[in-house]
Amino acid sequence: MPMDSEQAAAAEGDTIAAFSTAVGGPVAVIRVSGPGAAAIVGRVWRGRVPLTTAPHRTLRLGQLCAAAGAVDSRALAVFMPGPASYTGEDLVEVHCHGGVLGARLALVEILRAGARHAEPGEFTKRAFLNGKMDLTQAEAVADIISAHSEAALRVANRQLEGRLGAEINEIYAELAELLSEIEARLDFPEEDLDWLPAGTLRRRLAAVAELAGRLLASRHEGEILRHGIRLVIAGPPNVGKSSLLNAILGRDRAIVTHLPGTTRDTLEELAHIRGVPVRLIDTAGIREAADMIEQSGIARSYASMAQAQVILWVIDASAPYAGQAWPNHGPGGAVLLVGNKKDLMAEPPQDLASGLPPPIYTCALTGDGLETLFDAIERVVWEVPHNATPEVAVSARHAVLLETAQSQIEDAKARVAAEEWELAAFALRSGLHAVGAINGRTVLPDVLDAIFAKFCIGK
Repeated sequence: MPMDSEQAAAAEGDTIAAFSTAVGGPVAVIRVSGPGAAAIVGRVWRGRVPLTTAPHRTLRLGQLCAAAGAVDSRALAVFMPGPASYTGEDLVEVHCHGGVLGARLALVEILRAGARHAEPGEFTKRAFLNGKMDLTQAEAVADIISAHSEAALRVANRQLEGRLGAEINEIYAELAELLSEIEARLDFPEEDLDWLPAGTLRRRLAAVAELAGRLLASRHEGEILRHGIRLVIAGPPNVGKSSLLNAILGRDRAIVTHLPGTTRDTLEELAHIRGVPVRLIDTAGIREAADMIEQSGIARSYASMAQAQVILWVIDASAPYAGQAWPNHGPGGAVLLVGNKKDLMAEPPQDLASGLPPPIYTCALTGDGLETLFDAIERVVWEVPHNATPEVAVSARHAVLLETAQSQIEDAKARVAAEEWELAAFALRSGLHAVGAINGRTVLPDVLDAIFAKFCIGK
């Protein structure tokens, strides 16, 4: 792909530096990228053999020096000349002792030697601009870092390998070929050329729309794997909500007593249920309360329920349902009725409300019934039993662009049927632009800035 003006500016631009590891660990890695990487690090790092001496891509032992003396008496450095580096530019990594003070002083000396501190995602952005990866692969880097489950990590790695990009390229190439066919009709209307029949064009457009639709159908999975779900544990006081939270987490996180109203505020923890990242939210017991603090906690319980994808309405299975019924509270997610304290239940309650699925009986103290509860949560999250990790799972950004492309392809198909070639070409150009924005062929600079601003510094 030819280098445009922005890519050329990145290639000839300044040299950036930042930690690529978290500060405070035993080893700190400082990444330096740009045309002056080797020269800048060479002003600070001293070794028996200069960094630029072959063989490259070899760790060399030396020390980091400042005007006042050694910053780190033993530090490793490696020089990776561009374009065969992560960013496609000359790149140096310095591996020094970790901790807070020493590592920061090392970075400060590199910045004083002529580097600029990198912005969030700037290393990966330069890799994209220099043709080392497409935009779907660049986004996968951020997905790998933020993955909260093995399934999310597998999907992100497949995207980094280029599987999503390959399917987007297939759609792009087919649309480009069909557009060239239609534009040729417009450019040479009097020529008796071997045009594709309109029926063939429509069938090929239908096929590419189907491929876009198949990718679009993975949006639900992508959203869940990347962002997880909010699951609220709610119900009357003293039914075992906090005990259920502890049982799901497998540790004592919430205070549990026999006194009603122990929980006064929401309590959030991250968990994984059947491979799904879940933000578990324990809430204050819902009842008529005179205490001002408890009233505030109950108000927060209702607010959490309104934002949840799944609500576990927990009741005491040994008590009548009438006094602890689901309040049918406004907007919110799917509601699962959980009958806790099944060990104390003589017989199932007979006065359960209609409109809710049958209760799932659990004993939070022993863990009895948890697997059945996890089965039910899995069903409402995926809407079907879900055992396999998808090959690809598009993000919200991808989905919006695929919806636009699919709509334009359908419009083009109708225009072809009516032999409205100019309008068909216009629709295909719009669809092609939307597809190209997914992998970065046609993406606007401000969109790029917004995407990479979400990355951590050092990536």
